[in-house]
Amino acid sequence: MNSYLCASLYQINTRVWLNQLSRQIGRPATLDDIPDTELDKLAQLGFDWIYLLSVWQIGEKGRQVSRSNSHWLPEYRETLPDLQEEDICGSGFAIASYTLNTSLGDPAALIGLRDRLHQRGLKLMLDFVPNHTAMDCGWVQEHPEYYVAGTEALLAEQPQNYIKIDLPQGLTILAYGRDPYFDGWPDTLQLNYGHPPLQAALVEELVKIADWCDGLRCDMAMLVLPEIFRQTWGINSEPFWPQAIQRVRQEHPAFIFMAEVYWDREWELQQQGFNYTYDKRLYDRLRSRQTHSVREHFWAELDYQHKSARFLENHDELRAATTFPPSIHQAAAVLTYCCPGLRFFHQGQLQGWTQKISPHLCRGPEQPTNSELQAFYQRLLKGLGLAAVRQGEWQLLACQSAWHGNWTKDCLMVFAWQDTGGQRAIAVVNYAPNQSQCYVPLPWPDLRGQQWRLQDVLSPARYERGGDSLRSPGLYLDLPAWGYHLFALSQVR
Repeated sequence: MNSYLCASLYQINTRVWLNQLSRQIGRPATLDDIPDTELDKLAQLGFDWIYLLSVWQIGEKGRQVSRSNSHWLPEYRETLPDLQEEDICGSGFAIASYTLNTSLGDPAALIGLRDRLHQRGLKLMLDFVPNHTAMDCGWVQEHPEYYVAGTEALLAEQPQNYIKIDLPQGLTILAYGRDPYFDGWPDTLQLNYGHPPLQAALVEELVKIADWCDGLRCDMAMLVLPEIFRQTWGINSEPFWPQAIQRVRQEHPAFIFMAEVYWDREWELQQQGFNYTYDKRLYDRLRSRQTHSVREHFWAELDYQHKSARFLENHDELRAATTFPPSIHQAAAVLTYCCPGLRFFHQGQLQGWTQKISPHLCRGPEQPTNSELQAFYQRLLKGLGLAAVRQGEWQLLACQSAWHGNWTKDCLMVFAWQDTGGQRAIAVVNYAPNQSQCYVPLPWPDLRGQQWRLQDVLSPARYERGGDSLRSPGLYLDLPAWGYHLFALSQVR
């Protein structure tokens, strides 16, 4: 039996978290002030990874852009009606240096937090931004050749994509960091992957960062693929990720890389060494409520699925409690997290928060807890802790019509899990606005001749069925619109 550990990750906006803690303790909080009890809670919820957003040093130039950009300010004010200038601390993705932000403590605080996480069986993930740096990164003055240069003509034609900067050799035009479909990010400068010394310097940065954490989420990782870099800048480059990942793993064999990636480049980056890639396509299909396309998504090869990071929200997306009505939210969560892959949760998701917080802000609004959603996620996390669902073998089961002409079988999705110890679980979701029925033959021959109990982890529902009928014609399901179950199977003695 081929089995994988399906780990769970919890993303935290570090600066907002410490801002809340600062108000509690009456002084600026650092990583050292995070109580052990908070870390204990995260471990008890069943998470394996804590992903801390925005821990690196940012520059004053980026902060000033964040505070003055007329396109960004309305979002800040919508989030914080009582917005103050000090609430805008600059984007955590406009990195001046890969050292701990001085507002979060001294460098030893990061190591100390990592070690405290390790004591609880938790691993630490941080960010790496390969495409660009802050405008006041030291490389800009010391190694301007690391950056994509522009011309007076390009600056005149595309002022949204280029800037003139005073460097030791004189005024120089450099490109803002960007992707090929949008204007530049004006608090960043674009790195030039066509310059081999730049790639070598970035590899050394990665090796240094790997001493401080257990994994990295690599921002917009597909932008530095040679084909996309050439499409964006007209510059040829050598592949970066295979050599970079290999170099890090020479010193840290167990180090984990997760790629933020779009445009159907997920498989390519998995082949280049990434352990996980964002599964934005599943999220989009769930959001559009296209049941057939959701099912098709689970036809992918198992190795691809186990390397997919599944999410319903993150710092880039709208809050799930805003995007999905409550009943659909819960059904989408069961599908997202009861399939193979890395289970990616976002701070506030478990409480049903509705307001997204910009990565430029270091304060968030007070948000009420949705008690119904919170209770649901507590049950779901408990279900994800089942041995079969956490580290078992997964299958997508075929649903058969409950009677001739009953098309609603196509609205149901059923996942089966079994671990090496013989524990089994069945996840069932009716991802449709109508009641649906089907028979689903269970895949285990040894069910025959025994009575089996199906205990739903997500509700009080409990059933007993004969193993012969579970095999043929199969488990009969009749679920209301957006209904779901996560059954743990056990033999009736």
